Amino acid sequence: MIGTSHRFPLRNAAAIVLASTVASTGALAGAKDESAAEWLAPKWFNEWHDGLANKGLNFGATYIADNIANVSGGVKRGAIHFGRLDLSVDADLDKLVGWAGGRFYANAFVIYGQGLSRNYVMNLATISEIEALPDQRLYNAYFEQSFFGDRLNIRAGQQAADVEFFDSQTDDLFINGTFGWPAIKASNLPAGGPAPPIAVPGIRIKAALTDNITAFGAVFNGDPSGPGDQDPQLRDHHGLAFRVNDPPWVIGQVRFNYDIDIGGRPLAGNFTPGAWKHYGSFDSQRFTAEGLSIADPGGSGVPARLRGNYGIFAVIEQVLYRPPEVKDNTTSASLPGVTAFGRIAYSPPDRNLIDLYVDGGIGFVGFTPGRPLDRFGVAMAYMRISNTARNLDIDTQAFTGIQSPVRSNETLIEMIYEAHIKPGWLIAPYFQYVFRPSGGIPNPNDPTGVSRIGDAAVFGVTTTIRY
Repeated sequence: MIGTSHRFPLRNAAAIVLASTVASTGALAGAKDESAAEWLAPKWFNEWHDGLANKGLNFGATYIADNIANVSGGVKRGAIHFGRLDLSVDADLDKLVGWAGGRFYANAFVIYGQGLSRNYVMNLATISEIEALPDQRLYNAYFEQSFFGDRLNIRAGQQAADVEFFDSQTDDLFINGTFGWPAIKASNLPAGGPAPPIAVPGIRIKAALTDNITAFGAVFNGDPSGPGDQDPQLRDHHGLAFRVNDPPWVIGQVRFNYDIDIGGRPLAGNFTPGAWKHYGSFDSQRFTAEGLSIADPGGSGVPARLRGNYGIFAVIEQVLYRPPEVKDNTTSASLPGVTAFGRIAYSPPDRNLIDLYVDGGIGFVGFTPGRPLDRFGVAMAYMRISNTARNLDIDTQAFTGIQSPVRSNETLIEMIYEAHIKPGWLIAPYFQYVFRPSGGIPNPNDPTGVSRIGDAAVFGVTTTIRY
C-alpha cells in the first residue's frame, strides 16, 4: 500500500484553481481566484505574501483532513481521523535573480494519525490518498529549467513520478490513492516507487515535439528507501535518505492530443501510451532458487530473485460535453462539463503481485444549481492478482491441507461530491466499496484460516484548505 496515497501538491489541485480557470473562459462572471487568502489571513499578511510572490518567491500551505469510517467488512470496523499539512516554497529564478527559465521548488509534509487501509481494511488500493505513517518529512526538492519557450523542460532533484506519468486530470477528483499512483506500481515497485509520501532523486525531461505531441522521460533511483525489514517510510525517515546508488527505474510516455467533432463542435481528448523498466532484482511470486514452491516445507521458503522488471501502460481522457459558453477546448477536468478517463497497465506475473490493472471514471462540473464550481463523479479500479501468486495459494492449500482462500483480484468503486465552501476551502463526502481486499487474503481474525477478509464499505469526508 506504500506510495498510493496522494499526488503532489494536492490531488484536488485542478479543483483548487477551478474558479480562476472558469473565469478566464468567461463562463462564469465574477468567479474569484480559488485561494483561502481572503478569509484565512489578515490583510497585511496577504499583502506581504503577494508582494513576495510578485518578486518570484511564493510560499504555500495546504491542509488536508480525512474523517473515514469502515462500516462493514475489512478486519475491523470503526472511524478514524488523520491529516497532513503541506508547506511549500516555489522560487521563480527569473524574477528573483534574472535566471531565465529557472525554477526551484521544495515542499515538506507534517503527517499525523493512523490510516484506514493499513489498520482496518488491509486492502491494496489505499482508501485515502494522504494515508501514511505519522512523520515530518521532506518531499520534493528540485531545480527546473525551461528552454525554447518552455517547449523543453528538464527537472533534476528529489521528485515524484505520479504527477505526470500514467496520469489524467479527471482522476484528480477521486480520493482513493490508486487514482493518483496506481496500485500496480505501488505494489510491484520497491517501496512503492517514487510517489507520496516518498520522493526520490531523479531527472525528468519533458519535450513538446509538436503542438499536439509531448514526450516525457525520466530516470529515478530505483529504491526510495533501500533494503531492510522495516516499513519503507521508516527506512527513509523524514525523507532525507537521498539514495542514488540503487538500480535505476526508467519510465517514458508520449501524449497525443486530439479533437473529436461531436454535434459540430470539437471536444478535446488525449491518448498516452508508455512503458517502464527497472534494473534491480525482484522476488519470484511462487518459487525458491531451488525451483521448489515457497510453500513447500521441504524447501528454504526464500523466494528466488529474478533479474529486472517492466511494465506497459496507456491512458485515455476525453471531454464528453462542454456548455456552449465555455470556449476553452482542453481536457481540463476543472472546466464546466463532463470528462472521462480510462487507464490500463500490465506487468509480468512471475515477479509481480498485480499483473493487470484497469481503472476508469467520469467527472461532472457545474451541474449543481447555484453551485457552479462543485464537482461530482464515479470511478472504479480493478487489480488482478498474478496467476503465479494465485498458484502459490493453491500450493499452500496442498501443503497445509487447509482450504485457505485463493486470491483473485481486488476491485473498488468510488463515488464523490466535491463542494466549494469558500475560496480555498473544499469539503468532499465520498463512498468507497472494496471487493475482496488484497485479492481475498485470509482474515487474520479467523483462526481456521479458511475465510477471507470481507468486502468493505467505507464512508468518508475529506476537508482541504489551501493558502
